[in-house]
Amino acid sequence: MSLAKELDATQDTQEDVIFPPGDLYSDEPPLETELHLEQIILLLKCLEWLWRDRTDFYAAGNLTIYYSWKKLKTESFRGPDFFVVLNTERKTRKSWVVWEEDGNYPNFILEILSESTASTDKELKKKIYQDTFRTPDYFWFDPYTLEFAGFHLVDCQYQPLEPNQQGHLWSQQLGLYLGIEQGLLRLFTPTGKLVPTPEETADKLAAKLRELNIDPETI
Repeated sequence: MSLAKELDATQDTQEDVIFPPGDLYSDEPPLETELHLEQIILLLKCLEWLWRDRTDFYAAGNLTIYYSWKKLKTESFRGPDFFVVLNTERKTRKSWVVWEEDGNYPNFILEILSESTASTDKELKKKIYQDTFRTPDYFWFDPYTLEFAGFHLVDCQYQPLEPNQQGHLWSQQLGLYLGIEQGLLRLFTPTGKLVPTPEETADKLAAKLRELNIDPETI
């Protein structure tokens, strides 16, 4: 088929497409284990607590990203285990619909490996995130074997990240380190301090008050 005919055929196909609204629900399957869920919730709570005063990001877990150039829900979609989009409005969404988000893709993606998904996460998804999403930071973590790796996009190709002395990997997009702490993947500040959950922050404050002979229950 000639180029002109191919273009005509494409145009005819596009004219027949009925664009659905961008308000699409996530269509992700249940998480494989409770540990997968615990890991996602932990990262989400820590990041949202650390960035509690910011309104320019969106973070989610096990949520569908729709990115079909034809704006169809039935094709071209993926559901990263955890992802962060920067320079966007912080609000509740049913899914991430690229064509309704000014064409923005995640800046950071983490996949949590399992026996059934590891090969897909390391090969197919990695290629999609590199070539289509152009996501700058891609990480994966296995909560059972503790396999942990990270990549940064350089000249359109993912390059593996080198760990620091603590074994942590730097996320340029988040401005934070990621590292394993007590069997779970945690976030760390540029100076190496653990990013706490709200509960951990409260516990630390309560302990400090007790050191000062103040009962936190009376405050």
